[in-house]
Amino acid sequence: MTIEGFNITFSFLSIFGLTALVLIFSAVRILREYERGTVFLLGRFYRVKGPGFIIIIPFLQQMVRVDLRTIVMDVPTQDVISRDNVSVKVNAVVYFRVIDPEKAIIQVEDYYKATSQLAQTTLRSVLGQHELDEMLAERDKLNVDIQTLLDAQTDAWGIKVANVEIKHVDIDESMIRAIAQQAEAERTRRAKVIHAAGEFQASEKVFPIPFDFLNSLSKTIAGDDKGGSQ
Repeated sequence: MTIEGFNITFSFLSIFGLTALVLIFSAVRILREYERGTVFLLGRFYRVKGPGFIIIIPFLQQMVRVDLRTIVMDVPTQDVISRDNVSVKVNAVVYFRVIDPEKAIIQVEDYYKATSQLAQTTLRSVLGQHELDEMLAERDKLNVDIQTLLDAQTDAWGIKVANVEIKHVDIDESMIRAIAQQAEAERTRRAKVIHAAGEFQASEKVFPIPFDFLNSLSKTIAGDDKGGSQ
């Protein structure tokens, strides 16, 4: 073999070896414990792989990583009109995670964005069915209602909504003053009722009237009425 032939062979083997090395490195994937890989073979869904060491056939298979950890998503402030026609601003936080990587990739384009948009509309829809007093006093019940509806709608995407928490319910200054006046009027009413009840109890203690006396008095009056009628 001549030197020129040897150089050509060496160059060919070098290129072949380098190409093979690149293909091997591109085929190797390592997924963490909280990650899964949705694998497609020639564009069709093949299987979900992971965690750990996996091999992807270059050019034939493609993989999309999916994080299975719980995601904390802030719901932007929403303008809500309550059932008693009070305008409030409400924001919340949603805790959800992917439980089915296949559905999360195939059934929806962007599961995070889709869940965010759905959370905003569900928040407005649920709170719009309640009065302001219920928003302020029954927040735990509203959290459960929103979580239940949101979880049912995202189930088709392989998403599990674990919890929903309403963070703030902001009210206009005029409405805050109206609520303060209402609370003050309620306290005044209760004070008057308590004062009247105390005066009534005091009058009973100062001027006690025996029941027997009242009974005999009523009988006497009834007898007089009968005698007069005869």
